[in-house]
Amino acid sequence: MQIKEIQKRIREAIAGSGIPQKEIAVRIGVSAQTVSKYMRTDVFPELDTFAKLCAVLDVSSDYILGIGDY
Repeated sequence: MQIKEIQKRIREAIAGSGIPQKEIAVRIGVSAQTVSKYMRTDVFPELDTFAKLCAVLDVSSDYILGIGDY
């Protein structure tokens, strides 16, 4: 899977969560700008941050990575 598809899935999960980006950032311990970078640039979260992001968004990491269902 391409990084662009992963970013698309992250964007969709964030939009569908109803949680503001700033709140997501607080919950996973990064800046709001960093969350934005995950969505729009070739920056991918560290593994522990990715796990937190998936938990906050209530989405499967397998889905984000394109290897499983939501």
